[in-house]
Amino acid sequence: MSALRVAAVSKAFGSVRAVVDCSLDVPDGEFLALLGPSGCGKTTLLRMLGGFIRPDRGAIWIGGRDVAGLPPFRRNIGFTFQSYALFPHLTVRENVAFGLRMRGRFRGTPEAALVQVRRYLELVRLPGCEDRYPHQLSGGQQQRVALARALAIEPDVLLLDEPLGSLDKNLREAMQVELRALQRTLGVTTVFVTHDQEEALAMADRIAVMSMGRIEQTGTPAEVYEAPRSRFVSDFIGVSNFFEGRVVSADGAGACFRTSIGLVLDIGLEKGRAPGGIGGVMVRPEKIEVHLEPPAVTRHRNVFPSLVKDVVYQGNFTRVIATLGGVEVTAVVPNVARAGAGGLRPGQAVSLSIDPGSFCLFDGA
Repeated sequence: MSALRVAAVSKAFGSVRAVVDCSLDVPDGEFLALLGPSGCGKTTLLRMLGGFIRPDRGAIWIGGRDVAGLPPFRRNIGFTFQSYALFPHLTVRENVAFGLRMRGRFRGTPEAALVQVRRYLELVRLPGCEDRYPHQLSGGQQQRVALARALAIEPDVLLLDEPLGSLDKNLREAMQVELRALQRTLGVTTVFVTHDQEEALAMADRIAVMSMGRIEQTGTPAEVYEAPRSRFVSDFIGVSNFFEGRVVSADGAGACFRTSIGLVLDIGLEKGRAPGGIGGVMVRPEKIEVHLEPPAVTRHRNVFPSLVKDVVYQGNFTRVIATLGGVEVTAVVPNVARAGAGGLRPGQAVSLSIDPGSFCLFDGA
């Protein structure tokens, strides 16, 4: 059963179409990331799910109930803002209890209510902080309090608006692991807004990629990264090398793609189609192999002489920028294979090879 369903929802602010005909189906217990650049409409869509913005048209169901006309407090949703929105004059205990109190959902005596609050503080790893105020907490601790407050009402759906965006890199990565583990433990359906591609890939069961108010593609992290359906998705999710051109032949042995710069690429039988109109192919940097000498044995024709333009050491991998047929391409060499990248330098002649199965083919690119 779907915990959340969105059907053809749209919202405009004057002449600006913020969200255009968006539809989603989120199964119970799923962690869905809304991913896109600033201004793409992801936060507007999230706020419509939460009841903070009313859609111009379309329908929203939570737990099978149409909630499009209901205010936030009648939707049983937990919402965590990027700023955390903690009440500075309330203690941690009072902040976590706020939603429960407003809904009249304290059970039994005040002591029993405190047990409820402590349970969620323990879940977010903040035991013993009940009597502190927000200004006495670090950014990571404030984020945990906001999360505990959202979870304490036992929501049908948890909505998170870039809650990790203001944390430093190391703390943000640690909180990604904690938040994902907590979501799995509780099994709460979660919609998470982020502009950070790595964050979405690391945390989500599925990702909905948005651009200019529309959902471009929805799929698992592997699907949107390995098989993007558009040039925008391929460029936004990680780094991509893109070649414009057309399929010039296709037979039982595979398909050939001639780029606009004259390269002929073997793009594999599974990508093959009848020769036709202009399109494009994309290959990820980690799919390009860099050879100091031409490989002695190869299963395909995608071996090209190249010239190294730059070598960038980035810790666990080395990024190699090289020229291929007059254009720049980027390759990534893991540093466990430093024998292949350690001796590279700008101006050095190398060979690049690409497996045919590594390409994604786009129509009309």
